[in-house]
Amino acid sequence: MLNYFDPGKWISPEIIPGLPFRWYALMYILAFGTSYLLFVFQVKKRKLAISNDEVLNFFTWGILGLLIGARLFGTLIFANDMRYWQEPWMIIWPFEGSQFVGLSGMNYYGGVIGGIAGLLIYAKIKKIDMLEWSDMLCAGLPLGYTFGRLGNWINAELYGRVTTAPWGVVFPGAQEVSTSKAWVQDVAAKIGMNIQDMATVNLPRHPTQIYEGFLEGLLLWAVIWFIFRNRKPFKGFIVGFYILGYGFFRFLMDYFRMPVGGANIDYIFKGGSPDATIHLLTSPFNIIKSQIFSLAMVIGAVVFLIIMYNQHKASEQGESGEDKKVSTRRLRKKIK
Repeated sequence: MLNYFDPGKWISPEIIPGLPFRWYALMYILAFGTSYLLFVFQVKKRKLAISNDEVLNFFTWGILGLLIGARLFGTLIFANDMRYWQEPWMIIWPFEGSQFVGLSGMNYYGGVIGGIAGLLIYAKIKKIDMLEWSDMLCAGLPLGYTFGRLGNWINAELYGRVTTAPWGVVFPGAQEVSTSKAWVQDVAAKIGMNIQDMATVNLPRHPTQIYEGFLEGLLLWAVIWFIFRNRKPFKGFIVGFYILGYGFFRFLMDYFRMPVGGANIDYIFKGGSPDATIHLLTSPFNIIKSQIFSLAMVIGAVVFLIIMYNQHKASEQGESGEDKKVSTRRLRKKIK
């Protein structure tokens, strides 16, 4: 009995074969649409004087910045070759020869930086309360993010490292590994895969798209939406908590996720097994590039939350001091 899942034929990335309409693009639309609707819901629930046009413009600037940042990071920083540096027009060109292939290669960290930049520019121009609006945005953002990971699943991309778990999935297009390697033979034996007379083999992987969609998407959204959305201790808390939560979960998930670039990428820090293959999780002290970005997110979020908390306390003390002054002036008037 096979101890893994091999779906055989995979979902076509095209919604209608032959037409340039892809499931991945649809998932992006659903992600943005979900985040937008949850933002509008909060505006109406709180009876804020914010028009739908203002919300739409806010999202437009954020989405534009997100797409630019995600694409630049995905092609110039996390790509496993120098193609986009040598042919920079390919960053925005969706064709390979005469074939439409879309713009694959988007990076979350670049999306965050670009999205924040776009929102800050809009907030500066329109003089809106950036923290208050961003809190409402981040309250719904993780649920939209779930659709993005579903799009990765449909595309059979951003899969995990090799696993012997019974829910391991053989993803079409995953890089095959040589059967001459001892660790490959060991994995094949454990999962009951016959690799005799095979030079290379496609082994089962962790379905990290599903892991991330649940942890960084559904779970993080549920905690923020049902616990903190109406009980945030200070302005900016939800923004900081979201960045902290995502960074923490993503750091953990990258132990199971195959790095972008596959076997061409190595650990940037080997504090565990120095000869460990990138295909397997062998030590928590072996770190890849994206985990450094995740740690930076966590540290940055903690610093941000501390600053926001101190500003909140200082504001409360200032208001309290002002109230005391008013009370003192009223008392003096009565005495006179």
